[in-house]
This record gives sequence, structure tokens and C-alpha cells, in this order.
Amino acid sequence: MSKYQHIKQAAYEANMQLPKLGLVLFTFGNVSAADRDLGVFAIKPSGVPYEDLSPEKMVIVDFEGVTIEGDLRPSSDTQTHAVLYKHWPNIGGIVHTHSTYGTAWAQSQRCIPIFGTTHADHLTADIPCAPPMDDKMIEGDYEYQTGFQIMDHFAAEGLDYNEVEMVLVGNHAPFTWGKTPHKAVYNSAVLEAVAQMAYLTEQINDQAPRLKDSLIKKHFERKHGPNSYYGQ
Repeated sequence: MSKYQHIKQAAYEANMQLPKLGLVLFTFGNVSAADRDLGVFAIKPSGVPYEDLSPEKMVIVDFEGVTIEGDLRPSSDTQTHAVLYKHWPNIGGIVHTHSTYGTAWAQSQRCIPIFGTTHADHLTADIPCAPPMDDKMIEGDYEYQTGFQIMDHFAAEGLDYNEVEMVLVGNHAPFTWGKTPHKAVYNSAVLEAVAQMAYLTEQINDQAPRLKDSLIKKHFERKHGPNSYYGQ
């Protein structure tokens, strides 16, 4: 048995959640699962339908983006995953989808405003939207540069990837991450739900105000603060 079997299994299980949650169509999207001690991650192979996936088909890649094990080509987004794993050491799983509402906000080049408490339960800021890459980056190693576009936007906006575990890439689509692949998938589903709620909010009231700070603080801290009391 491969010494990478545990992350192949984790990546497989996480990838299979994407169609179940309605986050992907056809072969869109991918999840990766990292092992920091081994310096590698397992990722979905490119262009393989979800119903044809298995743990054995997951591809093992190092944090430089080099394939270590696997007979299939890794996801076309592999270099983005590799860059984020290399530079953001607390990430254990990454998800990329083209989910409908999240992608619509990305195509609009807009952050998702924090309108309500569902959003505030998960983060205290708008969901950021990194600007589209400039032509030089696009014409170079596009997927590799996408990772830097995300990181550069977080640096420019003073955002902490440990606190904001999701981003839209302008004109592209969402990326999410977490300490585990399961958490990264959870964050992807949350992003899509919040994106839909924000869209509908603006349809009902195009002057809807941002959630007030006291409610943001209350809802975030009751789940994540030192005196949290939500859940078991």
C-alpha cells in the first residue's frame, strides 16, 4: 500500500462531496489533501468524472508542483494549490469550484458583502475578491500565478488566511481552504450559500446595509471566541 494512501483517501472523500453539495458540474472543481510531514498533497486527476474517481486515481504532488506518484495528470489547478501550500503553512486542504453564485460574484469582480448573521457566523469581513491578473501574469504560468494573485491580495488588504479561509478570484471563481480537506469543503459550501443569500438580499433591497458591528462580533464570537457557546 502507498505511504500516501491516507491523503489519497481523504482527497477522494472530499472530492466526492462536491457533486453531493451541488458545487460542481461534470468535471469542474477539485479538492486536495496535504500531509505536511511528507511535504506532499493528493489531488483530483484532470478531467476525470466524479463517478469514475477512486482513492487510487488521486495524484500525489509536492509543494513545488512536481508529480511524485500517479499515472494520471493532476488537476489543471495543481500549481495554484502547490503555491498556497508552500507559502501558507497552516493549510491542510484546498477546494476550487465554479459554483454558480460564488462564480457570479467573482465574474462581477465584487467582494461578497457581510449582510447577515449566517455570514458573520463564519467570518467578520466581506468575502474578498482578488482582482483579475494582469496580462503578463496571464500569459505566463497562469495557474502558478493565480496562487500569488490570491496571496498578494491578502497581503494588500491585510487579511489573515487563518481567519478568512475563502476568496474569489476576479473573473474566475472561488477558492477555499482549511486545516483539513473536510473544513475546506465546508467553507466552499458556506461561501456558495452566503453568495446566494447576498445576491437575493440585493434583489430585494439594493440599498441593504452592511450588518452592524455588534451583530458581527456577537455571532462570530459565540462560535469562535474564547467564551463560545454554540454547538456541543
